[in-house]
Amino acid sequence: MIGEANAASKALACVLTLVVAISVLAGCSSQPQNANMILATTTSVQDSGLLDVLVPLFEQKAGYKVKTIAVGSGAAIAMGEKGEADALLVHSPAAEQKLVDAKIVMNYKLLMHNDYVIVGPAKDPAAIKGLKSPSEAVKKVAAAGAGFVSRNDESGTHTKEKQLWTAAGTTPDGQWYIRAGAGMAQTLMIASEKNAYALSDRATYLAQKKNISLEILVEGDASLLNIYYVMQVSPEKFPKVNAAGGKAFVDFMVSADTQKKIGEFKDKNGQLLFVPDAGKTVEQISGGK
Repeated sequence: MIGEANAASKALACVLTLVVAISVLAGCSSQPQNANMILATTTSVQDSGLLDVLVPLFEQKAGYKVKTIAVGSGAAIAMGEKGEADALLVHSPAAEQKLVDAKIVMNYKLLMHNDYVIVGPAKDPAAIKGLKSPSEAVKKVAAAGAGFVSRNDESGTHTKEKQLWTAAGTTPDGQWYIRAGAGMAQTLMIASEKNAYALSDRATYLAQKKNISLEILVEGDASLLNIYYVMQVSPEKFPKVNAAGGKAFVDFMVSADTQKKIGEFKDKNGQLLFVPDAGKTVEQISGGK
C-alpha cells in the first residue's frame, strides 16, 4: 500500500510538473519574438501629450518596447521610405499616398483629426482676425510685411502652409518670413517671442498656450482640416522591419478602446484635442466639419 501511495504521489508530481511547464511555455509564446519596435511620428502628436498616454498602454497590452521618434511628417515618411521604422503616425495625406502606391506601407488606416489654426499676436498688425479664408489671411500678412514663422521642415503643417500660400497666389519671402526649421512647439515659441504669426495644429497650440502670447485669429475653414493616419512599414519591401510590432501598433490604435481614449483625451486646460476617426471615410469627416 505504501509503495502504491508513493507511486501515486510521484505520478501526481509528474503531472503537476508537466502542467507548470506547459503554462510557462504558453506564457512565453504570448510574448513577441522581437519586442522592440520603432514608431516614427509627427511632433504635433508627441507635443500634445497623447502618446504619453497611449504608448505605455500599448507596451503593457502587447508586450512591445516602443522607441518613439518625433519629427516632422516629411522626416517620418522618409524613415518609412528607408525602412528605418516599423510604424508611422503622420498627417501629410498626399505624401502618405505615395508610400501606399509604392507599397512601402500597408495596413493604412484613418486614425483621427483635428484642425489647423492661424495664430498671432493680440494686436494683430495684419488685421486678419475673424477672416473666413485662411489664404486671404496669409496674403494680408505678406502684404503688411508682418512677421510669419514657418516650420520649414517639410512636415504636414509646413505642407499645409505652402498650400495656403499657393492658394493666396503669394510667394513668401523677405525678412518678415522666418524659416524656423523646427517642430511645432518650438515654432510657436519663436512666433511668440517675435510677435509674429504662424500656422499650427490646434492640439499643439492648446498644449503650449500657457507658454506663449499668441491668439487664434483664423479658424474653422474646411481647408484647415488636419487628418492623421497610422500605418505599418511593409516587410515585403523591408524584411528586417518588425512586421508583427508594426501591425500590432496599428491594430491597437484603431481599436475601440484606444479610439475611445483618443476622443476623451484632454490637455491640461481640459480641452479635447482630437476626434477619433477609425472606420470613417475622409468624406464623412469633411462633411461633418
